[in-house]
Amino acid sequence: QVQLVESGGGLVQAGGSLRLSCAASGQTDSMNVMAWFRQAPGKEREFVAAIAWRSGVTSYVDSVKGRFTISRDNVKNLRTLQMNSLKPEETAIYYCAAKTRAGIYEYRPGLYDYWGQGIQVTVSS
Repeated sequence: QVQLVESGGGLVQAGGSLRLSCAASGQTDSMNVMAWFRQAPGKEREFVAAIAWRSGVTSYVDSVKGRFTISRDNVKNLRTLQMNSLKPEETAIYYCAAKTRAGIYEYRPGLYDYWGQGIQVTVSS
């Protein structure tokens, strides 16, 4: 089993920045990919970014490229999402997820094995 805990959410004005962290514990050796998803009220959960656990290769949804950066700290077992130039429409609950299956270009939530509890990000206009 793997446990994921998100931190760092909150309220920010449009154009501002937030940094989310995901702390992983348990059988982390089994993980191949860690990702961030988000879900706004009334909408489906959508992929935001992913990082290969060991190689550090990354992928992003087009709408966040150039503004968001996913990174890793293997010593602390942390994966972070730096979010810059945030927009009001990016208000959502952000989830950390991990999967044992390889492949950072797999965007369906159903392919992920483990999920954090989610953390609220609110961007005011």
